Amino acid sequence: MNLREILNKVREGSLRKDELRQEVQTLSRKTTRMSKQAIFSIHRDKIDDAESLLKEAGLNLDKLNDLSKICPEVDYTSIMEPALEEYAEAQILLRLIKDGVFIGPEDIGVPGESYVLGLADVIGELRRRALDLIRRGNTGLAEECLDLMETIYSEIIGCDELLILVPGLRRKCDVARRVIEATRGDVTTEVRRTMLNNIMRDLQKSLESLANK
Repeated sequence: MNLREILNKVREGSLRKDELRQEVQTLSRKTTRMSKQAIFSIHRDKIDDAESLLKEAGLNLDKLNDLSKICPEVDYTSIMEPALEEYAEAQILLRLIKDGVFIGPEDIGVPGESYVLGLADVIGELRRRALDLIRRGNTGLAEECLDLMETIYSEIIGCDELLILVPGLRRKCDVARRVIEATRGDVTTEVRRTMLNNIMRDLQKSLESLANK
């Protein structure tokens, strides 16, 4: 084999790697977009739509895993990680809202590190849901969301090794702590306002009852 043939072989291999990388990028972006749409559907209480989107996103992840095995010498981690995190976040949120349970990484087919990073982001989505519930006047469910946020945060913080070993997790937890504090303030304010309104309403009824005697 002469030098030209050697270089052509190297070129073909490089082109193939680049094609695979681009295909992985395209699938990753689609998966991320579908997962975000699923989260949006969950907030609109369109659970069936969310499940449909996540089913399709899961098929994309299967394709991504297959592609990554074709050319293992290429590092696809940085390309796939955002999609894996977003998918994990959407799946965790869906199961919490629909069934009230936590699911594990093996249940949704993502690596443990991607799972825990997605789990940390669920705290922000639960704040969004809590605020929506407050606007609807449902402080009870808003308090449940706050309880879930605190549970997730405390359990992650309790795993010191994860905070050290999973890049970006500590930063997400710092953000989550501020989100929880803000949500606690919002929920507390609304609970107190509701209690005051109830007291005022009861007082008004009592005064009206006395006036009618």
